Amino acid sequence: MSVRLAYLSPRRGRRAPFADLAPGHVRVEAVHEGELTRLAPDACAALLVPMHIDQRRFAAKSAWIDAFFRAGGTLVFNGLLAYPFRPELGVFEPLQRPGLSALHVRVDQSHPVWHGVDAADLTFRRGVAGFYGRGANPPPDGARVIGTLARGRVPVDWEWAVPGGGCLLMHAGNDLWMYARDDSSAAALTPQLLSWCAHGRARNAV
Repeated sequence: MSVRLAYLSPRRGRRAPFADLAPGHVRVEAVHEGELTRLAPDACAALLVPMHIDQRRFAAKSAWIDAFFRAGGTLVFNGLLAYPFRPELGVFEPLQRPGLSALHVRVDQSHPVWHGVDAADLTFRRGVAGFYGRGANPPPDGARVIGTLARGRVPVDWEWAVPGGGCLLMHAGNDLWMYARDDSSAAALTPQLLSWCAHGRARNAV
């Protein structure tokens, strides 16, 4: 039985740029951001949200998002949060001193999405630091911090079991799948993310 994941596209007619990297039993379908509420909240196991969506429009769909979580869905959010879509969430807080040392990424590799990924391959992309993240979307109480900046002080990645059901995986930076075609360990992020999302409903029901 195939598992359906939805990619929230900011452009009509655009496929998910990583759809071909999904495991064989996983189907990734693009949904235009203006048509999200036409999708039944329980129709997909996960919603993958890229950095360049209209955040104001997305936050206005908070009732649908809440229903999606209650159905056990996993939401993967990339970007600098300006319009929180849950009352527990806060807006993006940039690094106060974004020097090179503050941009170094630390990762808890016990998380399936980041397993085996060398933090150095996230810190430096094509020899440049800062692509991965430059601040944090503050985690709510009970969230598990996964990736940090500034010697562990700034939570750039975290996972949160949403009260009432569902899961939010937050990345305060460029899309995690930007590494999908890289010649480094970071390329594993995308297929591992898709596999992790595919098992979300079973995991969120535990």
